[in-house]
Formats: sequence, structure tokens, C-alpha cells
Amino acid sequence: MSAAPAPKPTSSENIVSQKYDRCLADLVVKTGVGFGVGVVASVILFRRRGWPVALSTGFGAGAAYADCDRSFNPARIPGTRIVPAESK
Repeated sequence: MSAAPAPKPTSSENIVSQKYDRCLADLVVKTGVGFGVGVVASVILFRRRGWPVALSTGFGAGAAYADCDRSFNPARIPGTRIVPAESK
């Protein structure tokens, strides 16, 4: 039986670009969902006012910003402890 080959190391530029891609995709999705919820709430509940659309779109963008902040700064996640690397 042969062992599985070790995964190739990923460069730091690729890691950062993957995080940015995830953040942008998350921003588009959550802002779009917030916009949709705002439109539905505006039509059904608030007699076609504009503020529910703006408010829920902002909530979606804020949630995406918070998720992106957590992905770039893992120390800000409550209960997470950063352990320093040991030197050899």
C-alpha cells in the first residue's frame, strides 16, 4: 500500500486571494438576500416604502463584513486562543 502524497504547500498570496474571493462572494450573496427580503417586506408590510430595502441590504452587507473580518482576524472570534508556534 502506498501512502497518499503530501499536499503541496499553498503560497500566502493564494491564501489571501482565496479569502478575498470568499468575502466578495459572501458580500454579493448576503447583500442580495437582504435586498430581496427588504423588497418583500416593503411590498407586504410597509406600503412600498424605501427604508426596509435599504435597512435589510445594510444588514446583509454588515453580516458579510463581520464574516470577512473573522476570516482575516481569527483572534476576534470569541473563545479562540492563538497558540504561538514552537521554534525548533
